[in-house]
Amino acid sequence: MSTIWIDADACPVKDEAEAVATRHRVPMVLVCNGGLRPPANPLVRIVYVEEGLDVADRWIASHCGPGDVVVTADIPLAADCTAAGAVVIKPDGEVLTERNIGGVLATRNLMTELRSADPLRPGGGRPFSKSDRARFSQALDRELTRALKATG
Repeated sequence: MSTIWIDADACPVKDEAEAVATRHRVPMVLVCNGGLRPPANPLVRIVYVEEGLDVADRWIASHCGPGDVVVTADIPLAADCTAAGAVVIKPDGEVLTERNIGGVLATRNLMTELRSADPLRPGGGRPFSKSDRARFSQALDRELTRALKATG
């Protein structure tokens, strides 16, 4: 059985993910340090982990596996999850797999180095948009359908 794992502390697409989980009748787990209310949806549960650097990330990476879909913008977490056999979808709908995570991780590391070398360099990306939400929902639906067929 597939599960949707959400790196929930700063995830902007929890509602969209819940809609897809409900449509497919697949469990969804929100992993966070706190601050989220328990959902009314019986398919959705919350796992509260201790405060600390990467605690939620380590928890997700140790529980996900083949057939699962992980939602995160954290690239090192995405690398750990793809290594465990899960498919990762970023909130903007970009799908990360074992085939493309190496390049994405290398780019992330390069950008981190460039930002640390030039502290005046502006950071951040473009604002999150409605089209990002739509792209995410479509990608999650597509990847979850594939996972369900593969584990079928």
